[in-house]
Amino acid sequence: MNQPPPSSKRASASAVTSVQRGLALATKPSSDEAISQALGQRIKALRARSGLTLEQLSQRSGVSRAMLSTIERGEKSPTLPIIVRIAAGFGISLSTLLGAEPDPSSVAVIRAAHRIVFRDPETGFERWMLSPAHVDNGVEFVLHRLPAGCSTGLLPVYASPTEKYLTVHSGTLSVVVDDQRHVLHTGDAIYFQVQAPYRFLNEDPRMDCTYYMVIARKR
Repeated sequence: MNQPPPSSKRASASAVTSVQRGLALATKPSSDEAISQALGQRIKALRARSGLTLEQLSQRSGVSRAMLSTIERGEKSPTLPIIVRIAAGFGISLSTLLGAEPDPSSVAVIRAAHRIVFRDPETGFERWMLSPAHVDNGVEFVLHRLPAGCSTGLLPVYASPTEKYLTVHSGTLSVVVDDQRHVLHTGDAIYFQVQAPYRFLNEDPRMDCTYYMVIARKR
């Protein structure tokens, strides 16, 4: 994946702050259409403030220009692999793209009703952000729900070195890392460095899987 130069990353970070002040993605939009519209507006505003054309963002993210245009118009909601690539194209985290705002306070409470949520329109995969967006340590705490019989799809590597710590809250989860499949049951945990594309699968045809994950990006 092509990585933005440092100057572009700084511009993207500045643009993110500006967009966050003027356009926060609602945690509980009234409909799937409202979610698509809000996210599309957010991506378009961030792209404009970053000074990127659709073609440039397409080259950086690996997402086609046509797909980006459709998402920006709110005509289609991105899947998890697509939105992760879009965030990488901007040089920011998925949580930041979804509207997480920097919180410098030493104590931060995240109310359940105010969690930032992402839902994959094709699989039903859901992601809740459980931590504030700390700008200094690059650590995130998230909760995922993977429906029965579903996969996240292949997820790309990050621009910066990233580690993941995961524990299964309920159900069974298969984690494919470096072409090796690790099956985790309730209470099991795994740690891995994201050095190659990876995926999560719930191969149980009846029961959803929920798991907590800490994402640590090295600065």
